[in-house]
Amino acid sequence: MAQGTGSINSDYKDWEWSDDPGERARLLQSPSVETVPKNSESQGNGLGTTSALGAVFIVVNAALGAGLLNFPAAFSMAGGVAAGITLQMCMLIFIIGGLVILAYCSQASNERTYQEVVWAVCGKVPGVLCEVAIAVYTFGTCIAFLIIIGDQEDKIIAALVKEPEEVGSSRWYTDRKFTISITAFLLILPLSIPKEIGFQKYASSLSVIGTWYVTAVIIIKYIWPDKELVPVEIPTSPSSWTAVFNAMPTICFGFQCHVSSVPVFNSMKQPEVKTWGAVVTAAMVIALFVYTGTGICGFLTFGAGVEQDVLMSYPSNDIPVALARAFIILCVLTSYPILHFCGRAVLEGLWLRYTGITVEEDVVRERRRRLLQTISWFLLTLLLALFIPDIGKVISVIGGLAACFIFVFPGLCLIQAKLSEIQETRAISWWAQVSYGVFMVTLGAFIFGQTTANAIFVDLTA
Repeated sequence: MAQGTGSINSDYKDWEWSDDPGERARLLQSPSVETVPKNSESQGNGLGTTSALGAVFIVVNAALGAGLLNFPAAFSMAGGVAAGITLQMCMLIFIIGGLVILAYCSQASNERTYQEVVWAVCGKVPGVLCEVAIAVYTFGTCIAFLIIIGDQEDKIIAALVKEPEEVGSSRWYTDRKFTISITAFLLILPLSIPKEIGFQKYASSLSVIGTWYVTAVIIIKYIWPDKELVPVEIPTSPSSWTAVFNAMPTICFGFQCHVSSVPVFNSMKQPEVKTWGAVVTAAMVIALFVYTGTGICGFLTFGAGVEQDVLMSYPSNDIPVALARAFIILCVLTSYPILHFCGRAVLEGLWLRYTGITVEEDVVRERRRRLLQTISWFLLTLLLALFIPDIGKVISVIGGLAACFIFVFPGLCLIQAKLSEIQETRAISWWAQVSYGVFMVTLGAFIFGQTTANAIFVDLTA
């Protein structure tokens, strides 16, 4: 994409937020990313610290996670292996395109985080909507993570107790609500309170290794299945045409790394759009192999009867799978505080912006407000997780929001960026890029509307 001669961010007064103390807050910085101060001289001069190979690893780290547990069920909803792979490949083209667009707009606007790019390029209203969407998305993902903890702990405790289900269920220490609550209070809450989260980058890397292990176990269990496993029905077509679209939220949720991609791009030694295109293509291909391997093998192992959380389909006493469950719990324990930090940072920025209080004036009350925000966030997510036992229902909602980050906001940014270029004549490539942006917005809005409506009127009311 060639840059035009106009500057997107040339007149801050159009949006009236450059002098506001909360506006320039550095939000959603990945703890694994070291960025350089933003100024007119540093942009594009190779002052970052991340190599292209390092950027590939960070993007893969951002994309992979506990969302892979839902991919076998997504393949089942899509109507089989062929439909699932086709759907992924079609969406991957636009997922990579969205990442490249964000880098292009970051360079053009000289902004360094996702929401700041949307603010600068699209204006105040889309900027606020973007920040609200980030807060809601991170909140919903935290709920999903707590549900995952409960799922895995149920199986681990069943293997340790070694009692009949009806007996074990009567013991208070095996109750799902108790195990989720005690884990959350003892491990997640203390990790969520600190002001900075950089100390978690090493644990996050370990959780990525755990994700790869889970995929390996699912593939091996398909190649060498347990003798107790009975033959299952393998669907070869979707139950209805709308069922295909119901698989989209899982794919969007799995591949959504766009919010953290902008800081990664700006941390590179050579933040160039062409180089970034190669980086994200390599990262998404790696993620594609992981998700596809998990989806295909998990689906072919259990067929139409696969659980929304595929590890729940395996027996409790399977040792390799039990280790996979432990890795997933570790992944969730390190990811929840990071996502909470992102959501809290967005809420903090909104609070400072609309109250007009400067950061320096608010230092005394920051700690008290942070504790209140953290405890409120934690208790609400925990309460909802205790009464929403199915992770598929949560992913169906937040997956629609992920579609907004992947398609809608990048599409809007591309349209506005091209419209802001000062050109006497507009070439065919200009019209092609604007049309591509319009298509991305339309596609994202369709996915968001369809999946959200389905979640509200079918899943949540069932």
